Amino acid sequence: MAADPVFVNARGMRCPWPALRAARAMRDAGAIVIEADDPIAATELEALAQTQGWTFAALGDRHFVLSRTE
Repeated sequence: MAADPVFVNARGMRCPWPALRAARAMRDAGAIVIEADDPIAATELEALAQTQGWTFAALGDRHFVLSRTE
């Protein structure tokens, strides 16, 4: 059974900080849920996921999921 995703709080941080926090959290996690309120965070997080070969999904305005594809 897969472990629950790690929650990353990036509220109030301007890009590139949410993407940097996400990359750091993904070092030790198979999946993360990140909350980020910067208007360009979704674009930055999706680009990070694409470059790393991870999946990306938006759960709403401010919540995003990144996960390893295995």
